[in-house]
Amino acid sequence: MTQHSRDVSRRRLIFGGAAVGAGALLAGCTSNETQPTEAQTKAAAPGGNNEPGKRVVIGFSAPAADHGWIAAITNNAKAQAGAYSDVEFKSVEAGADAAAQRAALSTLISQKPDVIVLLPHDGKELNAFGLEAMKAGIPVVNLDRAFPDARAYRLQIKGDNHGMGVAAATYMIEQFRAKGVSNPVIGEIAGMDELELTQERSKGFVDTLTANGFKVANRRAARFTADSGQQEAAQLLQALPKIDAIWNHDDDQGIGVLAAISQSGRKEFFMVGGAGSKKAMQDIQADNTVLKATVTYSPSMASSAISLARLIGQDKGMSDLVELQVPKEIILASETITKENAGDYLKLGF
Repeated sequence: MTQHSRDVSRRRLIFGGAAVGAGALLAGCTSNETQPTEAQTKAAAPGGNNEPGKRVVIGFSAPAADHGWIAAITNNAKAQAGAYSDVEFKSVEAGADAAAQRAALSTLISQKPDVIVLLPHDGKELNAFGLEAMKAGIPVVNLDRAFPDARAYRLQIKGDNHGMGVAAATYMIEQFRAKGVSNPVIGEIAGMDELELTQERSKGFVDTLTANGFKVANRRAARFTADSGQQEAAQLLQALPKIDAIWNHDDDQGIGVLAAISQSGRKEFFMVGGAGSKKAMQDIQADNTVLKATVTYSPSMASSAISLARLIGQDKGMSDLVELQVPKEIILASETITKENAGDYLKLGF
């Protein structure tokens, strides 16, 4: 969803039930750094598919970097493209909404790049663009926010949103059982509810809790920002005089969530984060806040997208696979970071 072999073994790209080593795929959501860390790009080592070949022009578009995770998407894509001497990276502005992004991408189509990689404002609204580009003979690699129509993309890479919810709930359940808590009060601070990815995260969370006899007592939807996280967390804290655990979907908005919790002075519960930012890992490792774990959702998918777009543009497959073409779907696994393993994963943050 990249570095030394020790870290390579920790990550996997999952598709069609098969696991293929793909380098470090862990990242996060809160750093102000402008350059990605080594863990989020993969050097074009000599040999095999990395040998210079047919020149490939890759068009790219992602929303403005007003969010740490999205900033990492763009940084990783640029850095990965720069690792190849046979790739030309052509970025276009995504504008303020889906309509503006589609207009910019339609202009890009007229320039006839070999492949287009994009993270859409909204997958459903940009589905028509995907169909347009594919019809024009330009393969589309879609990131994160899924196109509903499989004809709209050549390759779709996304994190395991449902798996994030499952992982967060599983960690909570383990903690409840270890502490003998039989009827926990659970809060949830989601991201943008209009996005399918948020709905998938919540479904994985609720379904896993329900299967174990637990439920969410109060759920708030934020906007993947620190300000909205702080606002929604304050309201959740007011609504629940006693809490055992909170799952916050996103570590960017988690900065605001932790600020609200700090202001409240409450410490009777623990929190699980989402995405795996460097700041979240540092807090977990220091063990000085209610944040005790985070579940990963990697912006390094953009690095992988560029590498795979290059292969698609050169009519190549993945060298580790028997198949002659790059797969159609890739889903990155969501992993759980705790105090015990945060030190191992910290280098993979951004």
